[in-house]
Order: sequence, then C-alpha cells, then structure tokens
Amino acid sequence: MKQMFKSIVVGASAALALSSALAADITGAGATFPYPIYAKWAESYKSATGNGLNYQSIGSGAGIKQIKAKTVDFGASDMPLKAEDLEAEGLMQFPAIMGGVVTIVNLEGVAPGKMKLTGPLVADIYLGKIVKWNAPEIAALNPGMKLPDADITVVHRADGSGTSFLFTDYLSKVSPEFKTRIGANTAVKWVVGVGGKGNEGVAANVQRIKGAIGYVEWAYAKKNKMSHTQLKNKDGQFLQPDDDNFKAAAAGAEWTKAPGFGVVLTDQAGKTSWPITGVSYILMHKVQADAARGKEVLKYFDWAFKNGAGAAAELDYVPLPASVVTLVQGAWSAKLKDASGKSIY
Repeated sequence: MKQMFKSIVVGASAALALSSALAADITGAGATFPYPIYAKWAESYKSATGNGLNYQSIGSGAGIKQIKAKTVDFGASDMPLKAEDLEAEGLMQFPAIMGGVVTIVNLEGVAPGKMKLTGPLVADIYLGKIVKWNAPEIAALNPGMKLPDADITVVHRADGSGTSFLFTDYLSKVSPEFKTRIGANTAVKWVVGVGGKGNEGVAANVQRIKGAIGYVEWAYAKKNKMSHTQLKNKDGQFLQPDDDNFKAAAAGAEWTKAPGFGVVLTDQAGKTSWPITGVSYILMHKVQADAARGKEVLKYFDWAFKNGAGAAAELDYVPLPASVVTLVQGAWSAKLKDASGKSIY
C-alpha cells in the first residue's frame, strides 16, 4: 500500500510538472509574413530555455481578432494599427522583424528571378487589364524572353492578411486606378482572380495553375523554391529580393514619429530599396491579466532581439537595429503593466 501511494504521488508530481511545462508555453496568432522566423526563433528559444511558443499562422486579421478577444498572449499584424484603435482596445504595439513581399509566377521556361515587372504593370494585372503573358507591356520589359500566349491567372489572399496590406499599399502608391478601385487594406474586394488562405494557399494555387501570378513573403518563396520576379523600385532600378535591399528600404524608417512604431516601408526611395518591404508588429494588452504570461512573451522577444539575428539573416529577414530595440524595451517598461499598475518588464 505504501509503495502504491508513493507511485501515485510520483505520478501526480510528474503530471503536475508536465502541466506546468505546458502552461509555460506562450501563445500567439496572426501574420503569416513572419511565421518562418518566429518558428525558427521558437525552436532555438525552447532549446535554450525550455519554454515554448505555440504560434498560429492564420493571417493578420484573425490575429487582431484573437488578441482583442484575449484568447492568445499576443497578436501579430503586418499592418500597424492606428493610435486610436490601439487606445480603444487597450493595446500596445511594437515591431519585431522586417522583411519583403515578392511576386511569384508559374511560367514554364522562365527561370526564377529572370522576369522583370513594374508596380504599375502588376497593378494592371490585378485590375484585370492585362490578361495575357505575351502582352506588349510585359514583352517590352523582357526582350528576348519566350513568353507564352497564355492567360494570366491572378492569385490573391482569401483571408485578412498583412501580406495583402503591404502588397495593396504598394500598388495603391504606384497606381491611382488601383487605389481608387481596390485600395490598401488587410482584406480588399478583388476584381479578378482566385483566393488562397495564407502564404500556403497562395503558393499552392500558383504552383498548381499554369500561368498564375501571386504574392508571398520572401522567406516563404525562397524556402519553397518558388519562381519569383524582379521588381522595379521607386528609383527605377530592377532588383532581386534580398536582405540588403530590405535593409535599404528600412534605413529611412522614422520610428519615433509614428504612434505605436507604425511605419510602412513600401515604395521607399533609394537605388537598392526593395519596393514591398514591411514590418511585422506584435500586439499585447497594456494591462496584463496574467502578468507571468506577459513576462514570458517579453522574455521570448527579448531573447530573439539579442540572439536571433543569425537566424533572421539565414531566412532573409531584417532584424531591428539596436537603437530601435532600445526604444521597444522602453515602451515595454512604460506601457505593459500588471493589474496593480506595476511594470512587467
């Protein structure tokens, strides 16, 4: 009987330890744009600390809804919330990582990175005005390229998406007609094309449909060996996507002038600035009902800022500059409190 009681106690202790370990896992949801780097950081963070992250890559719109409903410890969005929206919901916002969005195509015989496109041309494709791959406008940019007499199938996001915000924000800046007819937002009313949920859904449709064009986050395109295009930037230069060009676009970001650090880095000037560069943001409630979990979120991002630059570079993301990290940490200290009003950082 004594031995049996001992076994029950040991078993209960093990179950309690397991429960505590599971409880330590923080939860986040939202943008698909930063998912590859958040997953990589989470893997390394767990190895270093034993604490885990359960991140749902469900799109910025859904992530914003979940953090508002307090069903996750943090939300993630690639479209910065406005100051009045943050205030209304009792949220604070800080940047976590930067990267780029690229156009991808499924065209036989066209090697990755060889096709040249411009923003206004992509806008016309997504407006349904250019419908064939051998259209004069595309041929003029790509002399000598064998372009098929094939229909263009437009692929876009079906869910609320920060990637869509960056893409539509850029196209709205370079095409007045796109701005008027479609506009910039996480979810818009597309006039042509087929939808896919998440980067995964867009990529799957582009890979499945001959003659398709879509847009995804660069690390995702690179990891899955998708055929991307060059894009012409504001200074008239055709560029390949890479972290140096994302860094160039981010160099002029005026973090201190934007409420909630809400900068948008599309269509930035500079010869080497990638035209669809974006910042991914984290959303947390200013008053943390569970201060311990709030602290764990900050520990994860603090660790990532200090130790995650190498992983970010491998995936062609751009880590925040040290000066911006200092600003973010200051915002944590000033704005994130427990129920008694004490800072959790």
